[in-house]
Parts: sequence; structure tokens; C-alpha cells
Amino acid sequence: MSEAVATDYRAVLHDATPVIDVRSPSEFSKGSVPAAINLPILDDEERAQVGVKYKHDGNEAAVQLGHELVTGDKKRTRVQGWAEFVNAHPDALLTCWRGGLRSKIAQQWLQEVGIQITRIEGGTKALRQCCLDIIDTAGDFDFVVLGGRTGCGKTEIVNATHPSIDLEGLANHRGSSFGRLKTPQPTPINFENALAAELLRMPTDSHGLLEDESLTIGRLAIPGPVFDTMRQAPVVVLKETLNKRALFTYNSYVVDQDQEALELALERIQKRLGGDRFKAIQRLMTAAFDSGKREDHIAWISDLLEQYYDPMYDYQLDKKSKRVIFEGDSKEVKAHLRDIYSIS
Repeated sequence: MSEAVATDYRAVLHDATPVIDVRSPSEFSKGSVPAAINLPILDDEERAQVGVKYKHDGNEAAVQLGHELVTGDKKRTRVQGWAEFVNAHPDALLTCWRGGLRSKIAQQWLQEVGIQITRIEGGTKALRQCCLDIIDTAGDFDFVVLGGRTGCGKTEIVNATHPSIDLEGLANHRGSSFGRLKTPQPTPINFENALAAELLRMPTDSHGLLEDESLTIGRLAIPGPVFDTMRQAPVVVLKETLNKRALFTYNSYVVDQDQEALELALERIQKRLGGDRFKAIQRLMTAAFDSGKREDHIAWISDLLEQYYDPMYDYQLDKKSKRVIFEGDSKEVKAHLRDIYSIS
């Protein structure tokens, strides 16, 4: 039987080629490439048994145990799952950790039912190394950093602009104490792999737009080469009125968010706010939820922006002042990016 293999890892990432990852669920949960789906050949318990067998009796005995554990209906169910995915995604590839035994066996089992599939030589480990290599080249890209006080709508401009990378979107976090979303953040490996794929799709003959971020977005850190590049890039500052920013914050962070989550977010910055300011804003927030009125929410949001977020951001921006090359409102910033950097 033929063993077709793929070695163009950059193409797999660039094209978001569907990948069947046959590693165990616990292995997959640590991270894979963005377009991968976990359809394991061994579940966690079975893998543990095979591992013990390998340790005590060697590779041949471990392989034999693996075949004994996955047989009959169990084998047919797993092969059927792979087959259904391949039928829905004819360009799918197959991988395990190092592109070795597990993916080879899965490839053979699929061939037995008449399905040809290519496995990734070197497996997920090789794809991961490719991602790290791409991230290391971040300094080769020309980025423009979009800054601005909280509530300006920077992320919306980034997402409406091309070419750009939405770091907060990749991190599944809006980048502040109030930025937690209802769904969890990806693992560090998944975040970095997704970022590498986005970098790979960036044109090298033009500038790309990134939002100004601190080193961490939620619990995830921006990889060093990318963050170092951001710290040297020109900065365009988006400026909007306090009222507009408060309204934007209300629509983005308060509408459809439950009161408890917002109260917890406020408590996370209690020490930095100081006792008196924390209690004052907490009272306004509680009153706003009690009344249900938008203008009451705007009151505590405005106080929080003015008393906490604005001074903190202005301090950070002052350290970047030499790199600021333009300031303006949304319309002016978009025009500048389009006219000067061909970012549209």
C-alpha cells in the first residue's frame, strides 16, 4: 500500500487545509493547527495502557496491544468517523504527533476501505516548528499599530481593514479586565499557531495593521518577535469623544453581558482603582442594573474611562510619542491608512 506524505507545512497553514489529528484528546487539547479536528485512534485511557506496555515490553508489544484495544466495532466506528470527514473534505490530511506510527496505521485502515489520504510527514510537531519559524520572521513585516483610548473602536477598524491581524480575535479576549468572553481563550500553542497562519497570509510588499496591545491579552502572551516588531512600528492614534467611547463600551461590553461578570471584572481592578473610586463606580453600576437604563450605565462607564482607563492609556501612549505619526477620528484614520500605507 502507498504511503502518500505531505511536507509543505507552509501550504497546509496558509490554505487552512483540513487536518485529521489522530492523537488522543488530552494531547490534542494542548494545541494543534487551526484547521485540525480531533478524531483519535486511541483515547486517553487506551494510550496510557499502550504507553505502559511500551515502557515495560517495548515497541512491538505496545503496537500489538494497540491493535487489540481498537478492534471490531470500535475500529469500524473510528474508521467511519475519518471516512466521513474525508468525504466532506476531500483535501484533508492526516497527522499524529510526529507523523509516525498512529497516522500510518490510520492511513492504512482508510486504504482498507478504499479511501486514499495523505499524511503529514513529521506530524503536528513539524507543523508546530513551522509556526515557530514563521513567528521568528515577524521582523520582516511592515506593520502599523493602531492606538487609542478604550472604547474608540480600534478592533472594529482592524477587522474592517486589509491587510490586518486581529490579535484580540485570535486570543478570544478583548484585552482588558472587562475583556473576558463567555467562551475560553485558546491554549498558548493554538494562539501562536493561528497567529503564524495569519502572518503567513500577510503580503510582504505592503503594510499591515495591528491593534496596540500590551504584552498579554488575557492570559496569553504575544510572542516575543511579534511584540518586538510592534514596539518599533509607527503608531496611528484613533481619537473619539468620551460620550462616543462610553456608548461604544456600553454596546460592546454591557449589552448581553450578565451583571455578575461585570461586577467580577470591576473587582479585579479594585486595588488599582482605590477603595473610594471602586465603591463609587460599584454603586453606579448596581444602580444602572437596577434601573435598566442605558444612561445610567453610561454614567459608570464614563467614570471608569476617565478615572482609570484614560490615565493608564495616556501614560503608555506618552512612552510611544516619538512613534506617533498621525491622530484623528475614525474617518480621518481610515483615510490616512488608505492614502499613506495603502491599507484599506
